[in-house]
Amino acid sequence: MRKSFVACMLLACSVAQAATEPLVTDPVYTHPAQLVDIGGGRRMNLYCTGKGSPTVIMDAGMGDSTISWALVQPAVSQHVRACSFDRAGLGFSDAATRPGTPENAADDLHHLLGAAGIKPPYVLVAHSLGGLNARVFADHYPSEVVGMVMVESSHEDQFTEGWAIGAADQKPKYEAYLAQMHQCIALAEKGLKPGTDDFNRCVGDTSDPRFGEAINAAQRAYGATPRWQAAVASERENVASVSVEQVRKTRKSYGDMPLFVLIHSPYPKGNDETQLERDLRTLSWERLHTQMAAMSTRGVNMIVPNSTHYIQYEHPQVVVDAVLQSIALSSSSRAP
Repeated sequence: MRKSFVACMLLACSVAQAATEPLVTDPVYTHPAQLVDIGGGRRMNLYCTGKGSPTVIMDAGMGDSTISWALVQPAVSQHVRACSFDRAGLGFSDAATRPGTPENAADDLHHLLGAAGIKPPYVLVAHSLGGLNARVFADHYPSEVVGMVMVESSHEDQFTEGWAIGAADQKPKYEAYLAQMHQCIALAEKGLKPGTDDFNRCVGDTSDPRFGEAINAAQRAYGATPRWQAAVASERENVASVSVEQVRKTRKSYGDMPLFVLIHSPYPKGNDETQLERDLRTLSWERLHTQMAAMSTRGVNMIVPNSTHYIQYEHPQVVVDAVLQSIALSSSSRAP
């Protein structure tokens, strides 16, 4: 049986999944690394490795966790301190107490870094939805952020542009999917049992070949919890409305701060679209991210060959190189 869309967010699906051996087997991704109280007894999972400054802070995509950076963090931490974390309700972090929006995510992250004693400067590395959070964080705390690497980052205009291409029922389908996600929250509260249709629909019935089975088991376990289901539903129901509006309000120039934008190579035509529609979507994605890179005088938009949405799994060295270049450029700017 095919994975549900929810499972793809949980298990980091991409267009191509051809790994024959697991890419990630580190047991650190089967349990919390460090649970940090960010206030009021609410804890967030934080995983830091390496030493040195600036500290690289990595934020995952929608529904994802610290494991998104499993192939990037070890290489980066050979040079500086690198930290990944689970947003509220995701991975091994405690349940969220407010909506999953960039404003709340940025505030949580700032409290997390403060509580853990991780001082700036920071280089932010963000994937997909995490890119919205990173931009809001950089806008609110400009003196603390010295570089950014956006990996297939979401863009505040992608929904309006994407829904304008092709069939007119895309937005209604999206709204119907949101309703299904809220059904999964209710089912998780009652208890989702492996092997049932509800479990398969809300969590998934297969393992991701990129991860060892112990990691897949841990992800299925927290994917069946009400906190995870609620956190993903909140992020998804806000992303095309409240979240993108928050990013628009904070949009500004980043001056000469190093800003690397990495995006996928053109996708082939899908069965539910014409070639013209696919071409228009490709052009839209590339143009929006060129605009993002242009927010810095040292911004770069790079199309990564032979890649899909999860560049950090398919071409981790490309991400590592962008991070190290960002560090080098930021260090030269800060040199006396």
